[in-house]
Amino acid sequence: MSGHQHTRPYLGFGLGLRPDHYETVLHSRPAVDWFEVLTENYLVPGGKPLHYLHSIREHYPMVMHGVSLSIGSTDPLDIAYLRRVKALAESIEAEWISDHLCWTGINGKNLHDLLPLPYTEEAIRHVVDSVSRVQDILGRQLLLENVSSYISYVDSVMTEWEFLSAVAERADCLILLDINNVYVSAFNHEFDPRSYLDQVPVERVRQFHLAGHRNLGHCIVDTHDAPVIDPVWELYAHAVRRFGEVSTMIERDDKIPPFKELLAELDHARRIASNVRAEVAA
Repeated sequence: MSGHQHTRPYLGFGLGLRPDHYETVLHSRPAVDWFEVLTENYLVPGGKPLHYLHSIREHYPMVMHGVSLSIGSTDPLDIAYLRRVKALAESIEAEWISDHLCWTGINGKNLHDLLPLPYTEEAIRHVVDSVSRVQDILGRQLLLENVSSYISYVDSVMTEWEFLSAVAERADCLILLDINNVYVSAFNHEFDPRSYLDQVPVERVRQFHLAGHRNLGHCIVDTHDAPVIDPVWELYAHAVRRFGEVSTMIERDDKIPPFKELLAELDHARRIASNVRAEVAA
């Protein structure tokens, strides 16, 4: 699949849809522009998750975000999984589908972690081939997210942002730019996070993630269990200056707070984006 037009649909400001908040969302209709759903939570037919998913979809646009594609693995693509993903996307009319630029297992064993790839030409060719086949099956462009990383490979011959950009350009796919992951990896590997953002192609970025993490002193772990910290907000402002209006959401996967706390964080993101737009226009 090639020759896509790189228009950027803008959804506004969204949240990850979590079971803790199903009832709140369904009955109070909060001021959220859209929701991101975790793909694997809704691939089993029937049951309450799908009931809530379709009920909430009646009132909000949705995007899908997966953790099982393992696009960088040398294992064969799971065609049955991809067909289920496609069917779910069609049933909820998902605006787009994303997963991670990583590998999660080998020889049929899932390690349940988002593991980085070596940044080599060979890895680019492998991922590009896999992404092309995935996009043919899904019938749409895929968004790939940069992961937070804690290891590097001696075989790497380029930076992470060069690798990400090359994959997106050659596979003609899109990017989900996780601002927190850029910050985490920059701390762990001692590079400038703004340089990372400044080298990613503007036209490929369709979505931003914002999240919290845990700083252990010697390294930072991406936990999604805390509020976004000020340096990540500052990095987000830099991203808005470079990329303009990009659909933005807050991720929280553990220690889920009351919904109003997530709304407050989302409103903070709105204010930052609004202030940056005003600053750029002045």
